[in-house]
Amino acid sequence: MIVATKLRKEFQVRGKALVAVDRVSFQVGNGEVYGLLGPNGAGKTTTLRMVMGLVEPDEGYVEIGGIRTDVDRAQIRHQLGLISTNDGVYPWLSVREMLLYFADLYAVDLDVAKTRLVELAQLLDIESILDQRCSTLSTGQKQRVTLARGLMHDPPVMLLDEPTRGLDVVGSQTVFRFIEILRSRGKSVLLSTHRLDEAERVCDRFGLLHHGTMRYEGTLDDLRAQTGRDHLVDMFIALIREGEGN
Repeated sequence: MIVATKLRKEFQVRGKALVAVDRVSFQVGNGEVYGLLGPNGAGKTTTLRMVMGLVEPDEGYVEIGGIRTDVDRAQIRHQLGLISTNDGVYPWLSVREMLLYFADLYAVDLDVAKTRLVELAQLLDIESILDQRCSTLSTGQKQRVTLARGLMHDPPVMLLDEPTRGLDVVGSQTVFRFIEILRSRGKSVLLSTHRLDEAERVCDRFGLLHHGTMRYEGTLDDLRAQTGRDHLVDMFIALIREGEGN
């Protein structure tokens, strides 16, 4: 479970204070997919970095598996898996070598890592490419390898940052299936995306950020009741127009 409590982060930009995130709180339960959404500049990236322990909040904290970021940020990272469009593969390593390397980074026992590699290879249909160099893989194959990499240390929490950006329909479907696997395994999944149609499809609950504050939160039905609009796209447009009017 992820519990974010009153997160606040301020930056100095050209000598002026900019509040990027202002007392944002939310929870993501086990087996739940939570969409952290908002227009550009809403505070999503800063919030994700605070969840990962990469940025220290000015106020508030994140708790994962009973561990708080204000107590042990390093240990928090062992509880997390991250999938991002910025992720790459190591071109001169084989798929097998790379996955075992990442397992070792998280101090996973070698025998456990080898067993997990076989399981994930079957699950994500990469058995036939395990001994190929990553430089020879297609875009779709690299994507499946990246998904496997995020689970090599079997973290209870997965962060997905724009996981379908740049992917075609087939690649996006792979990500959707992966999210269902995470849900079935009881992982807490925090998804940040601009693909609002996809968010509606896979998320159980949503948090809509705007100008660093949590404006709306809940299920899609909750958000419809709060905003009077049926779809996330319409809610976003309303938020942006509201901001332009201020």
